[in-house]
Amino acid sequence: MQRKPLNRLVWMVVSALIAILISATVSAQTDININDRNLIRVGGDVIVPANQVIENAHAIGGDVTIEEGARVTQTAIAIGGDVILAENARVDGDAYAVGGDIVRAEGATIGGSSQIFTEQGRWGMRGSRRRGIDGFWFHYLSSVAAHLLTVLLSAVVGIFILRWRPNFLLNLAETVREYPVQCALWGLGGIVAVILLVILLAISLIGIPLLPLVGLSVAIVVLLGTLGVALWIGEKTRAKSEHTPVEKFLMGLLILGLIGLVPGLGGLILSVANLVGFGAVLTWLFNKRRPQLSR
Repeated sequence: MQRKPLNRLVWMVVSALIAILISATVSAQTDININDRNLIRVGGDVIVPANQVIENAHAIGGDVTIEEGARVTQTAIAIGGDVILAENARVDGDAYAVGGDIVRAEGATIGGSSQIFTEQGRWGMRGSRRRGIDGFWFHYLSSVAAHLLTVLLSAVVGIFILRWRPNFLLNLAETVREYPVQCALWGLGGIVAVILLVILLAISLIGIPLLPLVGLSVAIVVLLGTLGVALWIGEKTRAKSEHTPVEKFLMGLLILGLIGLVPGLGGLILSVANLVGFGAVLTWLFNKRRPQLSR
């Protein structure tokens, strides 16, 4: 019971540091590179005027808005903001939103991938949404379907790992049990490091092709870590030795899955699970004090 206030404190620190990072960026509004073909701004919005054609549109601490009929031939990236496509706007390449959303009006198209790097109630990346068709119930029901599919796939992956390399998830669960604070702090440091890395890659232009690889790597680590958290939860609820690790894992995953169905609060709790899971993997990899399995 004494750990609950500490967990709240850690989560408040996470939110505060991310907010400070974005606020510091917004306070210093600078055009890193602005010409007829590339629009890059730190601490402000980037707007591609109607019917204009440019190569790249990047905003760090702001939105990227592509107005009606405008076209971005390569990439549109918003860090700490949204990528917004008006009617008939086009992005021929990829669109990325880090800590924001991708919003498309009717007739807007994205030729490459559209990825959102966020941890709000999901265990990985989620797709973009369209304006005008996603009322509360449509958005909620589609999110429920995606969430249940994620839980199902996570169950398959988790069972496969427990059958193939059982000690991996057992070690992650033990790491969460023995070092909960370190896991949260490592998760916090990992989030900050990923944000800074994405910013550096986005600014450099030549690092943009690496963004999907970074996103995929983070998604895999978060998924594996969250599976470890699910096993830890299952161990807490099914402490009797006769239950197998697979049974404990499925029970913990079921609990997380049901929590994720609660609007708002469920997303926050899953975000904490993602954070701790991310940190558990980093703690297990880099902490010299490896937990000793008691099984």
